[in-house]
Amino acid sequence: MSATLEHRLVEVVQTNRWNALILGRAAQLGFEDWWLTAGCIAQSIWNFACERDVHAGIRDYDLFYYDPDTSWDAENDAICKARQIFSDIPVEVQVRNQARVPLWYETKFGIPFGPVNQASDGIDRFPCATVAVGIKRVHEKFEVYSPFGLTALFEGALKPNRALPIPDVYAEKTERWQREWPHLQREPW
Repeated sequence: MSATLEHRLVEVVQTNRWNALILGRAAQLGFEDWWLTAGCIAQSIWNFACERDVHAGIRDYDLFYYDPDTSWDAENDAICKARQIFSDIPVEVQVRNQARVPLWYETKFGIPFGPVNQASDGIDRFPCATVAVGIKRVHEKFEVYSPFGLTALFEGALKPNRALPIPDVYAEKTERWQREWPHLQREPW
């Protein structure tokens, strides 16, 4: 992956003040394995490309973490702690333990999610490969996780990720994104 694209990603994503604040405070949650991911990353890039307000159209800010404790109580504790840490930020920060996803995924989508061993496993299975990107700040350095690269994200090319057979989810998400960001080009499933 291009170090130049990674550097550009981190630079643009931080122009969104909510991303910057979340990245700066996430370490307070005490997770060893975590990523700020999904729409708040990709949509910040698309807004920047369209010269729109970098915060426009972003519904929520997803923070994935991995904890082998899959109890609801443990995840709820993390959600409550996050609510306190991010209480002054006027956006929804969704904190989710990726180890719990296999417990509910099949009921919701009709197919098993498969085992999860780290937070990035959730990113690897996003229905749209283009938005499968995570960023975290460890001390003063940023780490980027992008299993499908960053080129499509910067080019506005929506590409399917067939790791899980969920074409309807891909279609729903990408159609909504195209309404919000008309410059995006979508590949069929």
